Amino acid sequence: MTRRSQRRAISLILATSVAWSQVTPAAHADPRRPSNLEAWQQSTSVRLQTDASLSDVLAISPSDVWAVGQQEIWDVWKNRGTIRHWNGSAWAEVPVRDATAAGNLRGLAAVTPSDVWAVGDGHDGVPYLAHGDTAGFDRVRPPVLRAGDWLGGIDARSGKVVAVGSRDKQGLVLTGEGNSWTVQEVEEDGALYAVAGGFAVGDTGEEPLIVHNSGGAWKTMPLPSIPGGYLRDVQVDNSKRAMAVGGIYRGPGDISPLVLTWNGKRWRRQQVPESDARLYGVTGDGKGRYWMVGYDPSREAEPFMIRCEKADCEVIRGATQRGRSSVRLQAVAYLAGKGTVWAVGHAVDTADRYTDVVETFAPKSTTAKS
Repeated sequence: MTRRSQRRAISLILATSVAWSQVTPAAHADPRRPSNLEAWQQSTSVRLQTDASLSDVLAISPSDVWAVGQQEIWDVWKNRGTIRHWNGSAWAEVPVRDATAAGNLRGLAAVTPSDVWAVGDGHDGVPYLAHGDTAGFDRVRPPVLRAGDWLGGIDARSGKVVAVGSRDKQGLVLTGEGNSWTVQEVEEDGALYAVAGGFAVGDTGEEPLIVHNSGGAWKTMPLPSIPGGYLRDVQVDNSKRAMAVGGIYRGPGDISPLVLTWNGKRWRRQQVPESDARLYGVTGDGKGRYWMVGYDPSREAEPFMIRCEKADCEVIRGATQRGRSSVRLQAVAYLAGKGTVWAVGHAVDTADRYTDVVETFAPKSTTAKS
């Protein structure tokens, strides 16, 4: 396999999506001018090593922002997961106190600022679960996990951690904390990529998949029939309002965005701008306003975001930067109180090298430097 082919294959993993390397640009109408309430503030990096990407971001306060990802993507021996922390003025690497080393870290969750969790791959073939704070993280080894299991998303509440993924081509839900852990395999084939507020999302390989915790068991929810659909993230405001994002694979180079909304009774499909955009992450302010991030192949060098309030959606774009051929934002987090939105992912330069990216934007009256 050539180096370029390897890069294309890895891109599929980084986006947890399909057919990235077969994307072709498409014509589209320019979006409406962004609202005066918001403006892009800054594009920066946590300064990972060469060929790196960030997979998730968690914003607790202006001086307490977390990001996880991986470095040295192309070297199977050097590839390792990384945890980074923003203290309000600078990014710093947080040590992981484990000799086995983490591979790609995909998800973050926190109960409190000193009770943070990360999840991803272990170099020993067992999913990697880590727990800690700014002083460092330790690996947690639930005995119910085994080689071949895969974990992609995590949620943490007081007294309970929930991580989701797959086992033997079936959705997997890991629940517990401390020395008490359980695993449930959901009744549908497929994989789960994200979990929040008692909802987990993914796909069956043919259609979207959402499961919900009901009476202590995770049960499949009825969805609109969407052949080729998949979901990659979910934002839950409360039991009567949530949003899930992903895409619909229609064939090589033909993917359209997919957004589903929950009203407490059923999931419905919502239309959004940019019919060819790829959506990977979603966040919200808990009051019905949502931000979705991903990648627009028709303007691939610009950081891409959609903001929705009820059924009214608009595109917000960041500025292009010299040397970047494309930017893909993988995850997004809303910082309550400040109204700041943090998005992370990676940029690809003209030499086909990957660099981690952090994008922040906020109301114009708010300073959001990073």
